[in-house]
Amino acid sequence: MKKFIAAAALAAMLFPAASFAAMKTLAFPSDAPVASIAFPESWGPEETDTGIQATSDDGAIYISIDVADGEGTDKAIDEVIAFLEKNGVSVDPATQKQSEDTINGMKMANFDWSGKDKDGPVSIGLSLVSPKPNKLLLITYWGTKGEQEKHAQTLGEIINSLKPAK
Repeated sequence: MKKFIAAAALAAMLFPAASFAAMKTLAFPSDAPVASIAFPESWGPEETDTGIQATSDDGAIYISIDVADGEGTDKAIDEVIAFLEKNGVSVDPATQKQSEDTINGMKMANFDWSGKDKDGPVSIGLSLVSPKPNKLLLITYWGTKGEQEKHAQTLGEIINSLKPAK
């Protein structure tokens, strides 16, 4: 996912205004925001019990950002894998790759895998970001291989819009 996000971020820089006009910025959780992010309205972003989620209008990409306490990275990864499996996504543990990045001043740890869902091969990613002390954002991503690429620019805009709440 890091390579995909890096390519998406580059596309967003090269074509900055192409789809940003239809973006909706959401602070979450709404009762005590720790971060904000912008999604295209067509992706139907919605608040969940633990964060926010959205799916591309063609169903090729699912992304969620959940807020958790800042401890227990291993537990967070296990919970994301369980969530994916519950939703019909199988993760191939042998394909795991790890990387680090920085987004809007926040350190980001990335875990990427290949896997499958009901539509076939998918790219799967989990990124961990700390917007403030003792809070962790779990960014869960899966995208249909061969379809996700057309959303690279929009995904870059989404990720680049993630900011800690003020």
